[in-house]
Amino acid sequence: MVMSSPLPTAASLDPDDALICDVFARACPSRAIMENIVGKWGVLALAALLEGTYRFNALRRRVDGVSEKMLAQTLQNLERDGLVHREVQATIPARVEYSLTPAGTRIATQLVNLLEVIEAEAPAMIAARAGQEPAG
Repeated sequence: MVMSSPLPTAASLDPDDALICDVFARACPSRAIMENIVGKWGVLALAALLEGTYRFNALRRRVDGVSEKMLAQTLQNLERDGLVHREVQATIPARVEYSLTPAGTRIATQLVNLLEVIEAEAPAMIAARAGQEPAG
């Protein structure tokens, strides 16, 4: 059973008050941020960037299957949300590198933990999908 909180929702806050987020609240702005993070390409881009700084095409190769357009949109959204840092170096041609912000690093670390659990449990889940008993 979910208990209602005595705290105000994000939609009812005075702009001078500290923002209190509740992803379960329909109007909470944290939902849009969550959507950018937990989409397939957001998860994979953040997890890849946890490995280090990438240029756009190298990141696109690392996140196999993502189109140029989708990766560009994903990176723009994650940058807007303060999770990815985009650095343009003044060279000819311009060199653009992407890295994680401290908040992006914290979130990506948790996502990588989740991905590791998914990979470990994947054989059993694949067997379940096929209606089979998992081996071992």
